[in-house]
Amino acid sequence: MTSHANPSSVLDGSLKTLSAALPAGTTIHAWLKAVYPGTPAELRADQEGRDAGRLTARNSEEFEFQSLVIESGGETTLTYDATTTALSIVYAFSEKEVLETGIRILFTGEANAAPAVPGSYHFRPPFGWMNDPNGFGRFGDKVHLFYQHYPHSLRWNTMHWGHAVSDDYLRWKHLPVFLFPSAKLSARADGRGGAFSGSAIPLAGEEPGIRVLFTEQVKDRDPEEQIQLTAVTRDQIAAGPAEVILPERPADLDLTLDFRDPYVIKGPDGRWKMLLGSRDHAGGVILLYETEDPDAAHGWTFVGILHREDRFGMTAAECPCIVPLDGPAHDPQTRWALIFGLLTSRDPATGRRNITIATVGRFDGGSFVKEFEQELDFGTDAYAFQAFVDQSGPVGIAWLANWTEISKKADFPTAMTLPRRVLLNDGALLTSPVDAVDSLRQHLIDETRLPSGETVELGNGAVEIVIDLAAAGAAFDLEFDHPDVELGLRLDQEGLSILYDVPDGKWLPRYIAAGARPSTLRLFLDKGSIEVFADNGRWTGSKRLPGFEGVRSARLAAPKGTISAARIWQLKL
Repeated sequence: MTSHANPSSVLDGSLKTLSAALPAGTTIHAWLKAVYPGTPAELRADQEGRDAGRLTARNSEEFEFQSLVIESGGETTLTYDATTTALSIVYAFSEKEVLETGIRILFTGEANAAPAVPGSYHFRPPFGWMNDPNGFGRFGDKVHLFYQHYPHSLRWNTMHWGHAVSDDYLRWKHLPVFLFPSAKLSARADGRGGAFSGSAIPLAGEEPGIRVLFTEQVKDRDPEEQIQLTAVTRDQIAAGPAEVILPERPADLDLTLDFRDPYVIKGPDGRWKMLLGSRDHAGGVILLYETEDPDAAHGWTFVGILHREDRFGMTAAECPCIVPLDGPAHDPQTRWALIFGLLTSRDPATGRRNITIATVGRFDGGSFVKEFEQELDFGTDAYAFQAFVDQSGPVGIAWLANWTEISKKADFPTAMTLPRRVLLNDGALLTSPVDAVDSLRQHLIDETRLPSGETVELGNGAVEIVIDLAAAGAAFDLEFDHPDVELGLRLDQEGLSILYDVPDGKWLPRYIAAGARPSTLRLFLDKGSIEVFADNGRWTGSKRLPGFEGVRSARLAAPKGTISAARIWQLKL
């Protein structure tokens, strides 16, 4: 993971300093804010008494981004006066090495510091708020994950794009903040918009680099709150200037202002295709655009409505993605998975909100013909799922949370789900963990006491539990001891359920895969989450857990002869 500098910090009256040994050519990114209007904020850099540069900011309403290159190597001291200057973030990196080493964090404030989660193996940002994954894909020899990000607190606000890279989907290096909102939106912390969700594609030809496509939101902008922009990075570190590619919604479709989350992929006909989420006054709709431009930079034209979902009322379809499943994109026999979230949807049978639908069918580049559909995740805390076709097939990742639990009045640090393969098998869509998760297994905690009904202590709670049943659908109850919630997993004649309750008296949804009859289950417990994969991901359930204490113990209750085997592994990155 990205290193922290552990710099010395000295308080001398109001004067504060940060010190770290930095190589020559180090870039420093810092966010400063003036404590009082009219009195600039200032951060000074010194090396052995020599001035190495300084950063200033005049904004007293929001932290202002500034950058500085330290020309000479050596012990570097950063000094600021706390009576005039507030700091949010300071990190350092070498442009030549950052893709391999990540950034070096020198300072975060109390409001945006990442939670202490030693032993956790899920992706989390190094500071601030995170939601939707964006631009998930392989570029060069690394997997890149961009994400919705507000750097300065653990609550949603003006949207940026964070950025990280990995060699195996699990061990990530945090990179500099990639995409910034416009200067006007960055001036105040009022949540009016920013760089919303989108996707990323490689630049055309042999030229290295990445093109990102994203939604810019500006609340109450007339006539369009949401428009589509694109930007290019040639160093895979920083985005260049953004250009508008879709300034308005398609006309005469009775669409609301929802017009967002461009997902771009090469279609069966070799043209770039763009999916966008929207809604009309009947329900959610997914819009399809295309371009003949090999760079995907210009010439986008509206093709039509690719898919609509009216069963949940006037809910917005958002974060759409589409990937080929069982063959190459150009083969007419290839089936595709069209996956999207339905914001504000509610399942009347269970009370679960913000459902994610996975629809499988044929896609010819202009139309999509559905063959079947299923819910992506019965726990619903795998939202804004985004996938791409990697070397071994489609892989996706999601935000491990649900908007129903978000409060503007409370901090909400979250994580991404485990990355998941997307497979078609025997008329069902499977989302199983990527093979690399096997590398997390450190040692076997137990393979005898859990199947015999004993209580097994789980150490720090970062574990994988595998249960093999003697017959498909054989009933059991798996009870967990968690300090903040009542938690368990049940398989009975109704289906597979994550049992979840909090001691506040509120009515909670039922997290159930109705009718599920699996033979094998893999459970991944971590600080703040549970993920269940039954029958290789035929039924997948993800649930965010409050707090950052791990599950302390587990006990399995089942009729005699039901359990063929049950094993628990300690996990660690």
